[in-house]
Amino acid sequence: MRRVFVGFAIAFLIAAASSAGLVGADAKDGDCAAEDCGNRGASTTSAGARDFDFYILALSWSPGFCESVEGARDQCEPGRGLGFVVHGLWPQFERGASPNECPGARSPSRVALEKAAGLFPDERLARYEWRKHGTCTGKSPSDYFADVARANAAVTIPPLFVKPGRDQTVTPIDVERAFYEANPRLRPGMMAVSCRRGIMDGVRVCLTKDLREFRACPEVAQRGCHIHEISAPAPL
Repeated sequence: MRRVFVGFAIAFLIAAASSAGLVGADAKDGDCAAEDCGNRGASTTSAGARDFDFYILALSWSPGFCESVEGARDQCEPGRGLGFVVHGLWPQFERGASPNECPGARSPSRVALEKAAGLFPDERLARYEWRKHGTCTGKSPSDYFADVARANAAVTIPPLFVKPGRDQTVTPIDVERAFYEANPRLRPGMMAVSCRRGIMDGVRVCLTKDLREFRACPEVAQRGCHIHEISAPAPL
């Protein structure tokens, strides 16, 4: 009887150790910093990516954007006078990390890039945005760039930011109100102002998947710029 009990105990300990090893392996595999954890769930298959909930149209305020990037870019060349320009069209989930870098064609064809001409400040950005975000829409590069054009056409830039002749000091609420007035169907909670080091570098506008309507996006709005005043430098 004692032998049976000892044998049973040994078997139990071996099983427990084995289980602990498996759990330990899983825990190690799942170890990541908060930012890494957010990104880990973001990469999905193209089939899963079609299940995203809405789009963000990211518009860069070129003078502010160019203050926070390094290296020469077409967008930042003095004399171009660029204000708000398309940075990208991003598929988003309602909550948590959103898809990026999904499987698919890594480089758009020349025909597809022709549809992106004039939408982005330069072709390099168009290629990057397709690779990082467009691949997660479940669409072809040509259809993705056509959607970027539709989204961009849906947003009217406020007069306050159409070729301003001087630097301005504004609040994020001022910027939002200007967009609400220029876009009557846009409401609070449907956009966010982006800033870095007290300088406005863009806005994020949320749209439905069919791009027919603006829509609420609480998490996006909450991540917006919340400091009291920001600088909106004039176009270069």
